[in-house]
Amino acid sequence: MGVNPLNRAVFLDRDGVINQALVRNGLPFSPTNVAEFKWVEGIHAVSQQIISSGFDIFCVTNQPDVGRGLQERSVVEALHQLVLDELPIKKIYVCYHNGASQCDCRKPKPGLLLQAAEEFELNLSRSYLVGDRWKDIDAGNTAGCQTIFLDYDYDEDLRSLPNHVIGSIHAVAGLICSC
Repeated sequence: MGVNPLNRAVFLDRDGVINQALVRNGLPFSPTNVAEFKWVEGIHAVSQQIISSGFDIFCVTNQPDVGRGLQERSVVEALHQLVLDELPIKKIYVCYHNGASQCDCRKPKPGLLLQAAEEFELNLSRSYLVGDRWKDIDAGNTAGCQTIFLDYDYDEDLRSLPNHVIGSIHAVAGLICSC
């Protein structure tokens, strides 16, 4: 497989972009069950606008609590099924490794984006990554995507600069659709 220059994608992080992250002590965490899963307001409409603009949508997410033994993989997969049932996401790429792993798929490494690019012949230079943490932005920058940082004012700093900073998911479609 190669790259089709016309194949553009928007990569969405899950927690904080698709669903609301649970914030504790200024840092975001994943929902631990289906009852804690709440959609980010506007994600349904924004995802439809992205698709209408000719982009495919993928989800790229770290879920290290599975690797740490703190979360059942079946719970994460149930949450992912909710996402796939309601949003026009082509595929969810997930890293289950804990933070100590030296895997290539855990963001800030670009492995999940590179897997999608290879599988779907995506042109990463014409694609976007939307994330709410430094790891997302670093992964998108390393992969060669345009990066959009959804700033929730968490108690952590970015390590590389995003191409765009927004305060609401509603701004994503305007940025992407205007390019």
